[in-house]
Amino acid sequence: MFREQWGRVLASLVGFLGDFELAEEAAQEAFAVAAERWPQQGTPANPAGWLVVTARNRAIDRIRRERTLAEKTRLLEPPEATVDEIDETVIEDERLELIFTCCHPALALEAQVALTLRALGGLSTEEIARAFLVSAETMKRRLSRAKEKIKATGIPFAVPAAHLLPDRLDAVLAVVYLIYNEGYSGRVDLAAEAIRLGRLLATLMPDEPEVHGLVALMLVHHARREARFAGDQLVLLSDQDRSLWDASEIAAGRATLERAIALRGRGPYVLQAAIASLQTDEQIDWGQVAALYGQLAAITRSPVVQLNRAVAIAQSDATEQALELVEHLELDDYQYLHSTRAELLRRLGRTEDARAAYRQALALASSERERRFLERRIAEL
Repeated sequence: MFREQWGRVLASLVGFLGDFELAEEAAQEAFAVAAERWPQQGTPANPAGWLVVTARNRAIDRIRRERTLAEKTRLLEPPEATVDEIDETVIEDERLELIFTCCHPALALEAQVALTLRALGGLSTEEIARAFLVSAETMKRRLSRAKEKIKATGIPFAVPAAHLLPDRLDAVLAVVYLIYNEGYSGRVDLAAEAIRLGRLLATLMPDEPEVHGLVALMLVHHARREARFAGDQLVLLSDQDRSLWDASEIAAGRATLERAIALRGRGPYVLQAAIASLQTDEQIDWGQVAALYGQLAAITRSPVVQLNRAVAIAQSDATEQALELVEHLELDDYQYLHSTRAELLRRLGRTEDARAAYRQALALASSERERRFLERRIAEL
């Protein structure tokens, strides 16, 4: 229930209270009460409504106790004991609105994205830290600083006017993509939620090519979800059973990509969608994939993009060139640098070096499936 309702409950509370930190604390308390009561009393007919009402009451009690918002308290009459009926359509829109609300330009871009992931996705600090390739302690400090700045400067929690939406688009797209990425590693509920939010965003901003590019990217990747795992085993792209791919979802992704290109899209999400689309071809043109990664690297200047470019170069039978590129990347704490390097070393017959690199990747692996895959690779060597 937490996974399904956290974003909905928090979106409603932020709009009601106008205070992010108070809303988050009240939502946490409501879920704690639910964990105590529901096993004995049963789950309410409208769980989201019950949680919102409980959280509102807790927030109002806290405001009254602290007596720092006396005027506001007089205006906040406690809701009646009946459970609110929450309109599904309104809530869906509120969740997208909450993303735009949290992505305030007064905050640093990374802080906007991290704060929104914490709020809407209900992701833990550790999960957010993993997405940003930093330690949990570093991310905890970033989130704390963002909340302190919101409180100190009085940043309003309000949906921006329509003409201001493009100014927040980069952060909003990053949030939706990172929610999807967390779902890609196993939480299918988050992946589906990210796609739904992306489609809502495309309806809201139909002339923005990067929005369509992101939706296309997510759809093409999501179409392969059934083939990515065999039981508890991770399956690489080259070994996947293509009959398990969702052909209709791939077609929808490609159609959305065509829309983005027609809008003259050449941004990072459009490029990534084009790469993902090429990788669904029966015969993958790895040279073209590597070229697109080169364009993407020029835009993003991301070492992770360069790592993916190296993989494409290796697939074009230039393993030595790919390894040379990997050796110059500063990604020592990134699991996939070591697993990629290990694969390249294995191809070149450097068994001992490959085994050592696999072990480095294993030490950083975050999922059980990835650990099993790496252990299998080590055993094969």
